[in-house]
Amino acid sequence: MLLTIDVGNTQVAVGLFRHDDLVGHWRFSTKEQTKDEMRWELLGVLALDGFTPGDIEGVAVSSVVPSVTATMRYVAPNLSHGPVVVVGPGIRTGMPILIDNPREVGADRVVNAVGARERHGSPVIVVDFGTSTNFDVVDAEGAYIGGVIAPGLEIATRALISGTAALRRVEFVPPRSPIGKGTVEAIQSGALYGHAGLVDGIIERLVAEVGGDPAVVATGGLAPTIVPHCHNLETVDEYLTLEGLRIIFDRNQEEQ
Repeated sequence: MLLTIDVGNTQVAVGLFRHDDLVGHWRFSTKEQTKDEMRWELLGVLALDGFTPGDIEGVAVSSVVPSVTATMRYVAPNLSHGPVVVVGPGIRTGMPILIDNPREVGADRVVNAVGARERHGSPVIVVDFGTSTNFDVVDAEGAYIGGVIAPGLEIATRALISGTAALRRVEFVPPRSPIGKGTVEAIQSGALYGHAGLVDGIIERLVAEVGGDPAVVATGGLAPTIVPHCHNLETVDEYLTLEGLRIIFDRNQEEQ
């Protein structure tokens, strides 16, 4: 089986594949850990569903947190009796990266683009709702051509609360009306409908730039919270990043 690990700024997403089938998936908070602590964390989530390192025949990792990337490079080989692929420069993705400096693009964004092209065709736009809300664009020829990075829902709301004296954190649920009848509902309306409006507006601009009729796909932990309030986004592919890691791992084994 293949273990896939995506390290984001807020959460680590873990998936376990038997061939093309996702047979297990877990999430835990991203935090600074020693190599031993990270190893025990990963062994713990695998053990939740009865899996052991003896089941793992390969590991694929993407990470946007450099310190955790370094930890993963040490830990991953101890979780598998097969090859390890850490997405970064030199790794075969099968996708041209047509931006000014290809080394700048985050591993997660490349992985999402690869997964989206494989699963939804091209052109395609991926909206990843995480710590930041990332928009990544694959053109009709299947090349990654760039995207947009916007503040995520949680980080934008946290900035609002920390920068004001009387406002407080709220649950991200729809208010009774877009016109808030109190402070809590007013913040909820601004957070949810404001972010949905940001997403819809950016998608409109990207679609106009790409041309044609691109697929538009959402992923990320906050996608189920925001997508229901968007007009230009309906498809949610919850495990797109994990699928992209599986695809990239397979391509690198084919090359060998």
